[in-house]
Amino acid sequence: MKPLNQLTAGDFTDTAEPFALFESWFAEAVKSEINDPSAMAVATVDPSGLPDVRMVLMKEWDQRGFVFYTNKESAKGTELAHNMRAAANFHWKSLRRQVRLRGPVEQVTDAESNAYFASRPRDARIGAWASQQSRPVESRFAFEKAIAAYTLKFGIGDVPRPDYWVGFRIMPVEIEFWHDRPFRLHDRITFRREAAEAEWRKQRLFP
Repeated sequence: MKPLNQLTAGDFTDTAEPFALFESWFAEAVKSEINDPSAMAVATVDPSGLPDVRMVLMKEWDQRGFVFYTNKESAKGTELAHNMRAAANFHWKSLRRQVRLRGPVEQVTDAESNAYFASRPRDARIGAWASQQSRPVESRFAFEKAIAAYTLKFGIGDVPRPDYWVGFRIMPVEIEFWHDRPFRLHDRITFRREAAEAEWRKQRLFP
């Protein structure tokens, strides 16, 4: 049997749940990706049902799900307020692999948001106050003025978390692992469950 970090999707005939495989692939991506192995495309839908997608950074993950942080008054935040479901995709070009997932979304606790916000660089915390994310701004200079104003406001003291800056956790009910193979004979293995607490069912798919 190969060590876990050497296994590919094609080797995982005995895997009953997806998180060990994700852990292995993500560890390899951290070593091989030049920039942002935690980058994932997150898709939501607006009230009309039109999909919307953007790149974010996955900041935390465990068996509960995958967490990213944002301004909840942004486009993605308002779309999630309307429909607390999302899909995400990791693409690690250096490894020729991708991981797709989708499921319901929950807002993380204030304690979790506070802890992560406090870990951010000071300038990033000030930027969270200065940016009215996704809304029109008349010029770059107007944004820089807002940054200067909040820098002055908070002086050298603590920069607290704005109430609107929160984390969201995607709790997957489906996770698919895709591994490139020659001649488009790719490996695709999907894990599905009925709800976040249910058992996973595994299935291999045609590429």
